[in-house]
Amino acid sequence: MNQQISRIALVGLLLLAALIVATTYWQTWAPGSLKAKQDNAIQRVAQFRIDRGKIYASDGRTVLAQNVKRRAGGQTLFFRTYPTHGLASQVVGYSTQGRSRAGLERGQNAYLTAGNANVGTIIQKLTDNLKGATIRGNNLVLNIHVNAQKIAETALRGKCGAAVVLNPKTGQVYVMASSPGYDPNRIESPNGFASILHSPGACPGSSAALLNRATQGLYPPGSIFKTVTAAEALDSGVYNAESRFFDPGYCTEYGKRVSNAGNPEAPEQFGNVNFVQAYQHSINAIFCDIGMKLGAKRLIERAKNFGFYAHPPIELPSNEVSASGEYDFRKHALFDNAGLADPGRLAFGQDKLLVTPLQMALVAAAVANNGTIMAPHLVNKVTGPGGGTVVKVHPQAWKHAMKPESAATLNLMMQAVVTGGTGTSAQIPGVKVAGKTGTAETGENHVYDAWFIFFAPADDPKVAGAVVVEHSLNGFGGKVSAPIAKQLMQALLPRASNQ
Repeated sequence: MNQQISRIALVGLLLLAALIVATTYWQTWAPGSLKAKQDNAIQRVAQFRIDRGKIYASDGRTVLAQNVKRRAGGQTLFFRTYPTHGLASQVVGYSTQGRSRAGLERGQNAYLTAGNANVGTIIQKLTDNLKGATIRGNNLVLNIHVNAQKIAETALRGKCGAAVVLNPKTGQVYVMASSPGYDPNRIESPNGFASILHSPGACPGSSAALLNRATQGLYPPGSIFKTVTAAEALDSGVYNAESRFFDPGYCTEYGKRVSNAGNPEAPEQFGNVNFVQAYQHSINAIFCDIGMKLGAKRLIERAKNFGFYAHPPIELPSNEVSASGEYDFRKHALFDNAGLADPGRLAFGQDKLLVTPLQMALVAAAVANNGTIMAPHLVNKVTGPGGGTVVKVHPQAWKHAMKPESAATLNLMMQAVVTGGTGTSAQIPGVKVAGKTGTAETGENHVYDAWFIFFAPADDPKVAGAVVVEHSLNGFGGKVSAPIAKQLMQALLPRASNQ
């Protein structure tokens, strides 16, 4: 009899264990795969029973995304709302009733719905399930600074362009602005998508406002790419800061003249200059000669050291982050066949080169951080519904772009651009600013993409970034984009705020 009781008890324990394992699996680990089935009607309803986590700006008070509760069919359902009506709209993105998502709402959906595999989240979710309580998602606290983000969006209003500012030592992204933006609350209103896509004054393209120009927008960089060329020139030992050149106003490549840009602050011909002066005054002819001597292969390989031809590891969905590099315009696809590149034009940022503002912000950050590029991150930390920290994002090195000695020389060269070159409008009294202007040809006469990359304070960098304004009529980078960069530096640097 005792043996039979023991067998029955053992079977009972095994059944209980199986029940616990099955319940835990279906309620904790399986929902992720179930949710992936777009045709699962039950899951479509179930997602609205989750109290999706909030998204906060860096101050921990400004709410960028949250839920509103509604009663329907005897159930409490949660729907998304955006209290700031579009601040950092392409970064935050949207999450709709039709399961359409973008931005961090998509890229960090697992955390926001408590679907991530962190032990604390699993225990909390299992406890809520067993109690029959509402499942609460985790919250995101971003690195986005509200005031600086507002300044960037205001400065870009009415224009097409983008701005990115980050900490070169940690990779924290303080500003990521893309213009035009949109109010994600309108997405689900009648004709919401259509009204956003076809809003008056929208930039070229069928999804102008929904495109995150900071990470997806691809532009010819123009002279800001001279920073990459200069890095190869210095790191290879072929040139140094005192290398001498003669500028006749043009270089000859494949039997044709390539002339200097008609920058209004500079003559067409500089004559005898050193490498610092060539960079300071952004002399195309000299960089054209440097490019031909170094060769396209070396320039492309150096660009890869900066992160070109790769997707920067940021928390946005992969299809919302473009890789920079030489493009085949017919296929709109990257290629790195140096034999198809024009080394002279590549050296000063033209040829078939296309870049994102995020990538060029990382170029500036590489110089600021002694040649090392830190992985950019929008999220500072993930917190649980009760307030405890689930994940704290720590700085991580991503690329080693150049030797520290080369970065130190480039730092001085970029300071020279601001003190007496093409970027003087970025000067801030009492703060050493380093920068580089870019005025990229678009194929239209006197219409340019105006660039400025920068970091400050140059002797102890706290911020680095890039600003681009598309299709500016007679708009040179030093005139159009450098003043915007100055505003952003003043907003983020305490010593510069009152200057």
